[in-house]
Amino acid sequence: MSESITIEDMLRKMSAGGLRVTEQRKSLAQMFVLADGYLTPKDVYEWMRTKYPGVSFDTVYRNLRILSEMGVLEQFYFLEGGLKFKANCQHHHHHHLICTQCEKTFSIHFCPMEHLEGGPEGFEVNGHRFEIYGTCKECREKPAVEDI
Repeated sequence: MSESITIEDMLRKMSAGGLRVTEQRKSLAQMFVLADGYLTPKDVYEWMRTKYPGVSFDTVYRNLRILSEMGVLEQFYFLEGGLKFKANCQHHHHHHLICTQCEKTFSIHFCPMEHLEGGPEGFEVNGHRFEIYGTCKECREKPAVEDI
């Protein structure tokens, strides 16, 4: 996918953000670039543990949060699946429509915050998240298990 971030992009963002680019962080970048979809912290931990048996869950989780705050990863909270991460899919600010069945994600190419008016006087926004959850056309058209 041409909009996807590359391993080199991720490593460059880490370095620019002041993070030391370690072998473990290189492995994280590779994992997310190659992953097809979202990964839970547990998924990442299990994969990292096979390469680095001494790695702790806390270390993996802390790195996921740091990389998310830096914009290297995007984090999403799935209503039933909990917190998941994926490589930042584009090089500009955007939001998502997310299918709760197959986790397919569709980008929204405008920011709803641009249309927000009437906020409290003196309130300064320094970050925001905006995801819309629903069911994509393909999942809606699949026959229900009972119908088979």
